This record gives sequence, structure tokens and C-alpha cells, in this order.
Amino acid sequence: MYRARYNKSRSISRRWQIGAVAGVAVVLAGVGLGVASAAETVPTVNCPQVNNLPAVPAQAQAEVKRNLELLNTQISEANNRLRTSVGQGGPAFIQNAILGPLKDKRFATINRIETAIGRNAAKPNLNAEGLSTCSLNQDGGNSAQQPVDVPAAGGGAAEGGGEGVVPTVNCPQVNNLPAVPAQAQAEVQRNLELLNTQISEANNRLRTSVGQGGPAFIQNAILGPLKDKRFATINRIETAIGRNAAKPNLNAEGLSTCSLNEDGGNSAEQPVEVPAAGGNAGNGGNAGGNNGGGNNGGGNNGGGNAAVATVNCPQVNNLPEIPAQAAAEVQRNLELLNTQIAEANARIASSVGQGGPAFVQNAILGPLEDKRFATINRIETAIGRNAVKPNLNAEGLAPCSLNQ
Repeated sequence: MYRARYNKSRSISRRWQIGAVAGVAVVLAGVGLGVASAAETVPTVNCPQVNNLPAVPAQAQAEVKRNLELLNTQISEANNRLRTSVGQGGPAFIQNAILGPLKDKRFATINRIETAIGRNAAKPNLNAEGLSTCSLNQDGGNSAQQPVDVPAAGGGAAEGGGEGVVPTVNCPQVNNLPAVPAQAQAEVQRNLELLNTQISEANNRLRTSVGQGGPAFIQNAILGPLKDKRFATINRIETAIGRNAAKPNLNAEGLSTCSLNEDGGNSAEQPVEVPAAGGNAGNGGNAGGNNGGGNNGGGNNGGGNAAVATVNCPQVNNLPEIPAQAAAEVQRNLELLNTQIAEANARIASSVGQGGPAFVQNAILGPLEDKRFATINRIETAIGRNAVKPNLNAEGLAPCSLNQ
């Protein structure tokens, strides 16, 4: 009798346990369904719009539009990443893997818009830092799209419209050249001509940008850059002469600053005649005759068998994938590296016997290294305007040695 009561009690207890387990299972199933239902809503990104664009110069319109469209592309890519990575990573996954990289991309893109405008007008501050950060639409709503309409700079004033005379630049002339060694004549001539080219470009810019920017536009966007170009050009003239004679001081600082002809008069042209150094030293007497090209140099001792050294430069063979927008500029600079090598080899061949033991290093290899460093840097910068800026090791690839 005792055993029967015990068995009955145990049976009732077991039925309660089964019922409780079933109830918990139903509750858990309900919770699971609730979680699954909530997970069906995938968040989307919510990015502030760049809606504070100034009037954009015609030269920058296409580039600005491309970068505005790129902001929308970045939003779409982030939303797609959110959809395809549901359940991945920990609680910080979305911030670290999606929102953080999106912020970096947007910051770089808005910066490029500022830079594009700044090449032809006053560079705006679009608040790249503030506009680069995106949040989440937790309910999965549509992401706001970035408007891609570009406000144009006013065209009426640019045409002149009869409103006044367009000024021209007034630049001081480089008229204090010393006698220029024969080896430097061509380079000095090129840079004197370049001074005239820079004047023409500045005048053209004045004509095509009437009405752009604020009161400081001409100074900041035209006269300022012109001063920098002229300073570098006059410095190159000094350096070219200094490789084969005493380096002159042409007053690059004073001659680089240009003013305006407010009445639109013709700009004074830079004379490009180069005063030659006396010719007898190169051809005459014993120095250039018997010792240089005659008995000792190319005659009895040389016999034409002495090989002239050539430069040996490392190749830039670590280029990443080049964005389409940068391809032409990168190509030009790669070709320039070859031009620089050819010019250095020509200089070596034409200057045999000149200078002391350090002549080749100081007058040829040193300047070649500087040119190569600047050129490789320009390649990095060109790529970096539309992609991650690479480090091509300009410092390491710039120095060249000699093939003796």
C-alpha cells in the first residue's frame, strides 16, 4: 500500500515535470521567434549631406561631381556590407568594420572636393571632420542620398560682359644674367622661355576666372602661385650656371613677385637671349686642343677606346593599381624618369674632363637624385588623389650610380 502511494506520487510529479519542460520550451520558442523577427530588420547607414558647397569653378566641376557621386557609392557599399554580415563579429563589429572605414573614406572624399575647388578658387572648409561620421537607421529605413548637383560659378562675369577691363600681370625681367657657360645655355634658355609661359598662363587664368572667389582670389589663386613658380624657375637658372661657373645671385626673391596691370595692358615679355661665355677657352690652345680632345684625351692616349660612364638608376616597379583618373599623370612622370636618365647620360658625355673628382656627383648625379625624388613623389601624389596614397620609397629609388 505504501509502495502504491509512492508510485502514484512519483507519476504525478513526473507529469508536472513534463508539463513544465513543455511550457518552458514554448516560452523559449516564442522568444526565439521574437529574436528572429527582430533580426529581419537590417540597419542602414545615415550620413549627413554635403550641402554647403560654394560656387564651383568650371575647371573643378567634373571632379567635384565625381566625388559627390562617390559619397553615394560609399553609402551603398556600407549598406550592402550591413546586409551581408548580419551575425558576424561582436558588439563592436559594425563600428569597427563598417562605420569606422566609411568615416575615413568620406573624410578623404570631402577633402578632395575642397582641394579640387581650391585649385581654381578660394579653398572652402566643408567641415569634412563633421560630415564624415555616419550613424545607423536601426529601423532599416532608406539612407539619405547625397545630392550630386554642383553649383556653378557665375558665368556672366567670366565673359567680361562689358563690365570692365581684365587686368594682366606685370612681372620684373631677369636682365642681370652673367656670361653663361656653353653647357648651361640650353637649360637657361628653356627656363627664360618658361617665365614667359608662366606669364601667359597667369593672364589666361585672369581672363577665365573673372568674378570667381572673394577679394583675395587673384592674390591667392593666381599671383601667389605665379610667384612660387617664378622663384623656382629663377633658382634653376642660377643652379644651371653654377654647375660650370660661379653660381650667380639673380635675386630670385625680388624678381619672382608680379603685380597687376589694372588697365589690361600687354605684359612685358621676358627676353630670352642668353649671354654666352667666351668661346676661346673651350676650343683654343693647349687646354681644349692637345690635352682635351687631342693627343692626351681622345687621341693617342684615349684612342676612342675609353668608355664614357652612364647612369644606373633603380626602376619604379612597385606601383599599385593606378586609378583611371591618375593614369595619364603617372605615365607622364614615368616617362620623365627616362628623360632625366637620358639627359644625365648626355651631360656625362658632353662634360668629360670638366671639373674635379667630385664633378659628376655634384653636377650630375646629385641634381638627378633631386629630380627623381620629386618625380616619384608626384607619382605618389597623383595616385593618392583617387586612391590610397602609396609609399614608393622615393628616398631609396632616387639615387643613381654609374656604369663605369
